[in-house]
Amino acid sequence: MTENDFLDNTSIISYSAKNYEKTTYNAISEIVFSENSASTKWLNTYGIQFHDAYKKVIHQNKLDDFLIKLLGDEEHPNKVILLDNLLFVTTRVLITQSQKLDSEQMIFVVSSDFLWSIQEKSGDYFGWIRERLEGNKGIVRKKKTDYLLYLILESIIDNYQNTYEVNADLSADKLNSTHIKPTPEFTSLVEKRKQELFNFKKATLSLRDTIIKLEKVEIKDFNIKYFNELKEQTNNLVSNIDFELQELESKINLIFSIQGHRLNEVMKTLTILSVIFIPLTFLAGIYGMNFENIPELKYKYGYFILLGVMALVTIVSVWYFKRKKWF
Repeated sequence: MTENDFLDNTSIISYSAKNYEKTTYNAISEIVFSENSASTKWLNTYGIQFHDAYKKVIHQNKLDDFLIKLLGDEEHPNKVILLDNLLFVTTRVLITQSQKLDSEQMIFVVSSDFLWSIQEKSGDYFGWIRERLEGNKGIVRKKKTDYLLYLILESIIDNYQNTYEVNADLSADKLNSTHIKPTPEFTSLVEKRKQELFNFKKATLSLRDTIIKLEKVEIKDFNIKYFNELKEQTNNLVSNIDFELQELESKINLIFSIQGHRLNEVMKTLTILSVIFIPLTFLAGIYGMNFENIPELKYKYGYFILLGVMALVTIVSVWYFKRKKWF
């Protein structure tokens, strides 16, 4: 990856209560975080593979050298590492734009006066934050990087929540209790929804773990009070997901119950028919034997008597089953 590739995927927003400036650069040497301490900088990079460029930015801004190793690893579990007046934060974020849920690594390098967000893939959910900064809406330009990080994480959680609610509404229509059928198609829809919920829950728990770690850090001019609200939002989302998972599990159990009930009905019908026809088969078998000295074979009305006995056996059997309410 060339330096130009890095610069094409990188931009900086500098802001304060009175000023706003969005900048793109022609050289890495122009990227300076501490040029104006009164201004807060948000550097955003799409792509985690620009290792040489990261190294140059770290050296020229005299950041903690350990960042070079941390940014050299493209796969991280959730981490919140306190460095020299810096926070290194990583989390895996769910991408929800397509029907097939995917994920990406997201990295934040945070100090009291700058935030560097590094995203594995292009595109994000932070456009509304940029609009607020540019239009000076709300209090964001009066705050520092702690509040900016809070807004970014809140945007991720809100995206999870909105996507979950949309999918929950679609799922409620397709998996309505009145439409429950013990068919492979319906069972497949339930299992597909369960897999989506497991992905959402895993991503939400991952984000909550990062937020809990952020609540425990101590860094100069970095206020952790904002993150308690984010933890509550993730807890609420996890609770909603767990509730729907329980509903889906109930539907699966109901499907098995319906299948079992239908099987029992079939077996009961077959059993009743068997019980009716066993004595008839027995009688037919007796008089179908090839012995000459069967007395009834010589009766003039023997055939009709046997049919009458068979009809009587059938009527008595059906009457008995109905009395027992077996059908």
